[in-house]
This record gives sequence, structure tokens and C-alpha cells, in this order.
Amino acid sequence: MSRLRPVPVTFAEACHFVADWHRHHRPPRGHKFSIGAADQDDVLVGVAVVGRPVARMLDDGLTLEVTRVATDGTRNANSLLYEAAWQSARALGYRRLVTYTQDGESGASLQASGWRIVASRPPQPGWSLPSRARADHGTADIARSRWEPSS
Repeated sequence: MSRLRPVPVTFAEACHFVADWHRHHRPPRGHKFSIGAADQDDVLVGVAVVGRPVARMLDDGLTLEVTRVATDGTRNANSLLYEAAWQSARALGYRRLVTYTQDGESGASLQASGWRIVASRPPQPGWSLPSRARADHGTADIARSRWEPSS
């Protein structure tokens, strides 16, 4: 069984990993910090990208959002990344950390790392408007659940 540990990663490294491994999102545009998960051979097996909340109402200066988590499928990497993200955010003085799962995703890694659902969000039509066309990336019209750490 491999032993995982959190490691620092640059934003560029995290974006490259997300581009290679994330199921339905492209790399984010920015971040406050990123964290990697490495195995016993120092091979990067996952990343978490933490940034300002996408929802303007949550962007109060004390809240961050895990905007991406991507792994190569290594067991327990997701849970380690969510735990490390919350520990790091708290160490930096943030009081709240949120993330979202899409309808149909179990959230097992979030539950395993002590997170709980705090809100259900209905499907949204996406970012495209007649006056400002945007490309659909396959995430519009999908319900989501918002999660926060229990402690």
C-alpha cells in the first residue's frame, strides 16, 4: 500500500495535472494556493487548487473554494487533498472552505475527510448569453451540492 503525503506544487504544475486528469473541467484561471499528493516514490498522484469562491456572495475575504481536485486514481489521494486544503486554509487565517460536487458524484472522498453537504444548488443554464456567447464545457444544466468541512 502506498503512503501518500501532501507536497507543494506550483500553479503551473497543478494546471498541467488538471488538464491531464480531471474528468469534466479545464484548469482554473487562478488560485490562492495549490497542494499536491505524492506517493512514497515522490510521484505526483493528485492536486487540489484552492482559490477565491466562484459565487460572489461567498467571496467575503474569509472564505476560499477548492476549485479543482484531480487525481490519477490513487486510492485515498482525494481525501488527503481535501484535508490538506482545509488545514492550509485555516493556517492562513481563512474561516470557511467550500467545494462542489455535481449531481451523480457520491462525495465519498469528502465524507471520508470530514466534509458535509451544506446546500443543494439547482441546475444553472451556464455562462452563455445571447449578448455574450460562451462555449459550453459540459457542466451547464447539472445540479450541484456545496460541501464544507465539519470542523
